[in-house]
Formats: sequence, C-alpha cells, structure tokens
Amino acid sequence: MMVSGSAMPRPPLRNVRVVDLGSAWAGPMAGHLLADMGAEVIKVESRARMDGMRLGRPMIPIENQGEDLTGGDRGLWPELQPVFHGLNRNKLSVTLNLRTETGRSILQRLSSVSDVVLANFSPGVLERLGMDYASLRAVKPDIIVASMPAFGDTGPLRDMVAYAPIIQAMSGMMSLVGYAPEEGEPLVGELQAAWSDTVAALCAALGVAAALRHRNRTGQGQYVEAAHLEGTAALLGVPMLGYQMTGRIPVPPGNDDPDFAPHNNYPCAGEDAWVAIAVGTEEEWQALAGVIDRDGAGCSGLAGDARFADKLSRWTNRRDLDEFVAAWTRNLSPQQVVERLQAVGVAAMPVMNIADQFADPHLNARETYVEIDHPHVGAEMVYGVPWRFSGAPGSVRAPAPLLGQHNDYVLQQLLGMDGRRVDELVAQQVVY
Repeated sequence: MMVSGSAMPRPPLRNVRVVDLGSAWAGPMAGHLLADMGAEVIKVESRARMDGMRLGRPMIPIENQGEDLTGGDRGLWPELQPVFHGLNRNKLSVTLNLRTETGRSILQRLSSVSDVVLANFSPGVLERLGMDYASLRAVKPDIIVASMPAFGDTGPLRDMVAYAPIIQAMSGMMSLVGYAPEEGEPLVGELQAAWSDTVAALCAALGVAAALRHRNRTGQGQYVEAAHLEGTAALLGVPMLGYQMTGRIPVPPGNDDPDFAPHNNYPCAGEDAWVAIAVGTEEEWQALAGVIDRDGAGCSGLAGDARFADKLSRWTNRRDLDEFVAAWTRNLSPQQVVERLQAVGVAAMPVMNIADQFADPHLNARETYVEIDHPHVGAEMVYGVPWRFSGAPGSVRAPAPLLGQHNDYVLQQLLGMDGRRVDELVAQQVVY
C-alpha cells in the first residue's frame, strides 16, 4: 500500500516483546496475530518437549524429492510442517529446556525484559514454571500474562484437559453441525478444523491488545484469561437465546438462516458444482424471481406463486423454494448463476474448493493468501493477516523460525550472556 511521502506505516505493536509459550494451534495462533501487527514474538520451545505441530511428515513436496509427499525428509525434520509454518510466521525461536531449573530461570529472565507472556497450558502449569502472574509481576510490575485454559482457571471443569473437539462438544456447537432434521441426514457433529482454538486465539490476542492499551495509560499490567469454552460458547448466542425464550432445544439448522430465504447451496451443471445464494429483502427476491422467470427452464411463474408471496411465506415453504431454485441452477454453471444474480443485486458465489480459493481474483486482491520463502521448503503459501487497517496494516514478513534459530540473539543480545556460557548451556542440554 502506497502512502504519502512513500513512508510505510509503522506497525502498532512494533515496541512490544512477547514470550510465546504456546503449542499446537491456539497459543501459536494468538502469538502470530500479535507478530503480524509488529510485535517481537519469541517462541520458546525445546527438543525435550517439542511443539506437536512440528512433528510428523511434511505434507508438501520437497525440492529434489519429486512428488513423494511421505518420503524422507533429508534430515530436515522438524522444519517442514506447513501448518506449523502458518501458525508461527513472523516469530523468533529460542530453545530452552524447561525441565531444568536453569532453563526455567533463563525463561524468567527473558520475561523480565518482555511485555507479554502468552501460554495455552492447563491451569497450574505456569505456576509450576514460576511464570504465573503473581510471580512475574513481583519482578516486572507491568507485565501482562495471557493464559488460554480449556475451561478456565476456576470452576468445576478447571482441571479437565481438552483439545478442540472436546471443547466444541462441551459448548454444544457439535450438536448444531449438520442438516436440518426434516432433511433426514445424519448428524455431522464434528467440524473439519480446530474452530475453538481459532476463537480462543482471537480472544487472547484481543485481550492482550486491550491490556497493552491499559498498561500504556495506567502503567499497570494485567492477567488475561481467554478460556476456550467461553470463547466458543459466545458464538452460540442465537441458539442459547432461542432456548431461553422458547424452551425448545436447538437443532442443526443446516444452511437455513431465519433472516433469509432462499439461503442454501444449489447444484449446478458440471461435476460436484454448486453455488451459494442468499436472499434477504423483498427487492432481492423480486430480482431473483425475475431472473429465473426470464430464463424459464421449467420453473417460470415463481414471482406469482402464493407460497412465496412474502418473507414469512418463503421461509415457511423454503424446502419447496429450494427445489424451484435448484431446478434453475442445474442448467447453468456456478459462474453463470453468479453473473446473472450479482448483476441484479442478489448475493451469490460459487462454492469453492481449495484450488478455486487460491485462484480467486478477489481473494488474491485481498491478500487472503500470501507467499513466503521458507529456507528448507522454498516458496509456500500461508494465510494472510485476517483484518486490514488503513493506517497500520499488518504483514507476513518472515517465515516460521527454524528450531533454535535465534538462540544467539535472545541469549547473548537480550540477556547478555557470552558465547562460552551459551556453549555450556548447550552441552548441559539447557539450551536444547
């Protein structure tokens, strides 16, 4: 983005240092969201307890290895996992063995010259490491500690250990993933991604930003708790309020939305080709009906059908309406449907697979995906910054770090150790 005077805007978190103790998905994502906005995020990891996202075989071809996606890793494991790369871009890496007393002591020193400590441990782990808020603020009064327990630091579920699928089940979200009961389809239940991890990461990053703003105004640090269960449950406001108001237990809505009809994915000409259509206003309905009537295709007269005379009628008879719309879309490609409907102000988009998304001109223009050059993988695509600020845009500036890539910077430049001391710590497997 060009700005006046050709000077690029400075990222808002450029003077913030974050100690990132996160592993798997939720903690690392919260860390990279802060790093995307300019924070210096130092990922603390170790071969003694490696981030699980580094493990396993690479899922992408490696140079000089052809298309063998499951073959040898040329001794580069654990540097090849693309999921890890997306969740840890823009970060630095220091390897500290926190199973040693010296490793924990170095971590505490690093925290004393940092602004934020971020972790997605179970309750009690930070205390055992000496990294809980009470311990750290005794050394650095304005420290911010952000914790991401599954079910919170207090309450009867406090000590439960859980990953995303359990949290999504406990929140009630899984009971709503599927088609409406009258469609006769089995409950889908599970989601294809760690949705609650993503939500918790966003909550934690926002909580840290709010705590930094508070610290800058008052000089006071804060403890931020971003419980996965609460973040996930916050997405379920409509079904929860519906139950409170009517006493009816929520059921899977499928693609239904009470404010739209039609609102669904419709089959198109071609193999597994679909289009999404959403109509919310009377004007949009008249436009859709007009296009379908003009095309004919055995489904004319839609605008005058009494079953669809108003919004409530269309919602009540949405299954019949879906059949009318599908009879029209089956004769057209997704792009033909999109062009006809968008031209008259009706929301419509092709249902895209992964390849379609990478090729979509709008998503590319919005930098939904960005290319980064990883030293062992080469050019690879990671998802971009999930928001856009005109005056302070975030960016993906660097690939995920190699394990321990920045040990010298952290230990010698930040903490003032000499090279001989670092070599001793490596020999003792403290820096490991």
